[in-house]
Amino acid sequence: MVHVAFYRNYGKTFKKPRRPYEKERLDAELKLVGEYGLRCKRELWRVQYALSRIRNNARMLLTLDEKNSRRIFEGEALLRRMNRYGLLDESQNKLDYVLALTVENFLERRLQTLVFKSGMAKSIHHARVLIRQKHIRVGRQVVNIPSFMVRVDSQKHIDFSLNSPFGGGRPGRVKRRNQKAAAKKAAGGDGGDEDEEDIKSITKAAHFSKRTSNLWTSMVMN
Repeated sequence: MVHVAFYRNYGKTFKKPRRPYEKERLDAELKLVGEYGLRCKRELWRVQYALSRIRNNARMLLTLDEKNSRRIFEGEALLRRMNRYGLLDESQNKLDYVLALTVENFLERRLQTLVFKSGMAKSIHHARVLIRQKHIRVGRQVVNIPSFMVRVDSQKHIDFSLNSPFGGGRPGRVKRRNQKAAAKKAAGGDGGDEDEEDIKSITKAAHFSKRTSNLWTSMVMN
């Protein structure tokens, strides 16, 4: 049999704080986690690590001469990327503005934050639930990642999924059951027969499980 090796890049995605117990930092992290509905502090550390790499890159480019080809090429590419994701305005076309970016600028561009601020969710935590349960789409693509960074051009295309009950799709299980019960009640039925059948099925299942457990007990004893 041929053995196939799978190669995977294990790069750093976050960096833990050097001092684990700093009151000021712990309070600030807890505030951001609650304000933006993050699952854990690792999500915050991931954003901080990405921001630090971007700032280090901008700081390195600023050390080069203004007419340096590398500074011109990579600097313009970095600024275009920041503008594309809404982190900087089009008027902010200098690398100095990249150094002024904060973690909040990145957290504001998350899909979870934009879903909540657009009024599609009741709270920031409700927005995360909607995204994870595949109720939200960006354009034609259903996105179930709350930390998805939304581009400026894609922000207007955030909407409910076509298959979602919130977007005109099939109603959920509870709503379908309530609609069925309301239709029967309107037709004159009280739904008592269905309740009796449910009780009989539950009782039958309980007797079957009890009989099976007794059978296993007798087999073990023998």
